[in-house]
Amino acid sequence: MTAQTIFRELKAQQRLPLPSGPALGIINRNQHEHISTQRLAELVETDARLSSRILNFANAVPFGAHTPLTNIQDAILLLGTQTVQNFILGLSLLDNYRQGSCPEFDYSIYWSQALAMAVATAAITARERTIPPEEAFTLGLLSGTGRLAMACAWPENYSESQKPNQTDKLSPQPNTEFGINQKDLCLLLLADWGLPATVLDALALKLSYQPEITDMSRTGRLARQLSFARKISSYCLVDTCYQQEFLAGLEKEACHHAMDKPALLNMLTEIITQWHVWGQELGIKTDVRYSLQQTRQASSSQTSGLDLLLVDDDPMMITRLSKLLTTAGYRVAYCRDGESALKYIFEHQPPLLITDWRMQPMDGISLCNTLRATDLGRKLYIIMLTASESEDDLVDAFNAGIDDYVTKPVSSKVLLSRLHAGQRIVLLQQEVEKEQRDVQRYTAELVANNQRLEQMAYTDMLTDLPNRRYALNRLAQEYEAERRNRPISILMLDLDHFKSINDTLGHDAGDQTLTHVAKLIKLSLRSTDIACRLGGEEFMVIALNTDGPTAMLLAERIRNLIESHQPEGLMLVRPLTVSIGVACATGHKPAWKDLMMQADQALYCVKQSTRNGVRLA
Repeated sequence: MTAQTIFRELKAQQRLPLPSGPALGIINRNQHEHISTQRLAELVETDARLSSRILNFANAVPFGAHTPLTNIQDAILLLGTQTVQNFILGLSLLDNYRQGSCPEFDYSIYWSQALAMAVATAAITARERTIPPEEAFTLGLLSGTGRLAMACAWPENYSESQKPNQTDKLSPQPNTEFGINQKDLCLLLLADWGLPATVLDALALKLSYQPEITDMSRTGRLARQLSFARKISSYCLVDTCYQQEFLAGLEKEACHHAMDKPALLNMLTEIITQWHVWGQELGIKTDVRYSLQQTRQASSSQTSGLDLLLVDDDPMMITRLSKLLTTAGYRVAYCRDGESALKYIFEHQPPLLITDWRMQPMDGISLCNTLRATDLGRKLYIIMLTASESEDDLVDAFNAGIDDYVTKPVSSKVLLSRLHAGQRIVLLQQEVEKEQRDVQRYTAELVANNQRLEQMAYTDMLTDLPNRRYALNRLAQEYEAERRNRPISILMLDLDHFKSINDTLGHDAGDQTLTHVAKLIKLSLRSTDIACRLGGEEFMVIALNTDGPTAMLLAERIRNLIESHQPEGLMLVRPLTVSIGVACATGHKPAWKDLMMQADQALYCVKQSTRNGVRLA
């Protein structure tokens, strides 16, 4: 039975978390039609307590309005209908499931961590924008819904295995017991409640239990932010005596978010402050803590040994040492000769090797020589078992590449002591390699972030066209290059009567018009032409290797396309048209600033006459 089938059955049996009141009405209505701002405001205003909470949410840091809002409809316009719906959904679940029938589920801890997750996610996205902080807040609040759903669906069978991992070292929950896990339940529930696919994709990546998220797309960056927020929420709830241990991990993760230690500490202080403030507002206990002591005691009984390969042709020796090493916590595999050991090492790559000297057909010395000639073999820590104490033999063994030796008959204490010394070296080597990978990944992320910031600095966020800064820099670069009398033309475009669109239909309609025009301009251009938005309703096209008459043809093509393709869904007072001024230069004359001025003057002439035309300076 698939996870979707189980989800549908649980939903039909009403065994999943359910919103109520306005939240239920909003979800039911939204599944059939888009809910308007006015209708959403009407539903909210039926509940005075809910209205107060939404106004507080809209006025909160870091996503609050500059001027305090007192009107629900204004708050919804600021936050967005989707964010308000998600916030109402989270509040409804909170009010319905502060307590429950599952004895193994700690509802206070759950909601306290959910709130800390919400505040942390909002704070991180406010610094490193992937989604609006207010949307991030609601996503963080709902991101752990899978655990709550498991406790609702199977209250009597909810076990320790379903509880949150307090060390935040997540591992995938299998489907074997219930046929569905927390991750699938969470994603199916949130999709059913109408959360956007973009945030669900990021949440799915965060819940995929990958040790490192390397995806540098917007989805991948949001997933990493959610993972960071999860660790911060654990830091908020853990006993004070263990917070320093969590802080070390947070400092390492903060590097991936362009934060040094002082910036991290400042953000943690702000998050904890806001966590307590929101706890008072929503009636969530923020003084509850979970202790790591029990987790530490459980884990201390299990030695976190390494993989180890034992090579010996004596069955009695293999049996004895395997039992000894397994009891000591090592994961032991064994081979009877050097050739099979060589094959095993290249397939499984164990970090530790204990080998006998005298074996057939390949002895321990030959095995060491072969391994040390390879990149993989050079990383192995090798202990040789030998009956010889001759200096010459030991020199030969060390020259072959062993790291240590134990003489026969093998002393258990000596062998384990030398293994522990070897394990320290292996773990140190692994830590160095991990740090090297972290540095490489951080460097790659830094390069990608710098490229992204550079792109943002040169891109108009509304139309996705290059902006004024890019246009001026590009013109300067073209003039600095060796042009050899090649022509260059500039087209200055200005939408006619654009102000009336903003005044009569609002700025959203104005934005829609600008994006519509930007698409039409790009459709009109050749591969060598560069379209930029200078600001407001003004655009510019840089036409390389283009003389005046050819630039006029390009300008007329743009003008005609805009006039013949009006924006859909807008009741414009008059048809959308554009005025275009054209100027051309050959070589370096006139200078690019003068060329822009000439094109602007030509544009001014068009605007003063008929509009909806083109003119060559």
